[in-house]
Amino acid sequence: MIRGALAALPALEDELVVVAEAATGPEAPAMARAHRPDVAVLDLQTPGAGGVTVTTSIRGELPDCRTMIATGRGRPGHLERALAAGVRGFAPKTVSAERLAESSRTVHAGNRCADPELAADAIAAGDPPPTAREAEVLELAADGAPVAEIARRAALSPGAVRNHFSSATAKLGAENRHAAVRLARSKGWV
Repeated sequence: MIRGALAALPALEDELVVVAEAATGPEAPAMARAHRPDVAVLDLQTPGAGGVTVTTSIRGELPDCRTMIATGRGRPGHLERALAAGVRGFAPKTVSAERLAESSRTVHAGNRCADPELAADAIAAGDPPPTAREAEVLELAADGAPVAEIARRAALSPGAVRNHFSSATAKLGAENRHAAVRLARSKGWV
């Protein structure tokens, strides 16, 4: 329902055309390859793979396709992770048709844009986010998986996983990896 509503918004603008819609993260890069959009608007919580992961995939295959993230749960950490992955725009799902069109044009022109309130929150937060790899191992630890299992899933050595836990835990000022996961989630970093 939300995807349909977001897809309908650009149709209200003369020069914007929606060329495809994807229901899942894995489907989005395939649709991008087939339709070659100038701008892909992705949901942060896309089923099957989040918008940041899909952005990385699309950027790898279609470097001229720029990406935007739409989310209902924007947190400063989400903005930081998205920008680090190459996302050019970040907007709430509650954005007006005019604002979405304006953001799409800005992103298409090669510039960045972010919801002003979210950007101000990210600046005010001040905490350094975990690196992409640290966030990945924290996310894999969220279900209580042991280090060996996390290492297997992340294609890392157990020692590298422990190093990432140690670094993330120190950055977050957490007493252990489980507390680090909770803190990172509360800030939107995982």
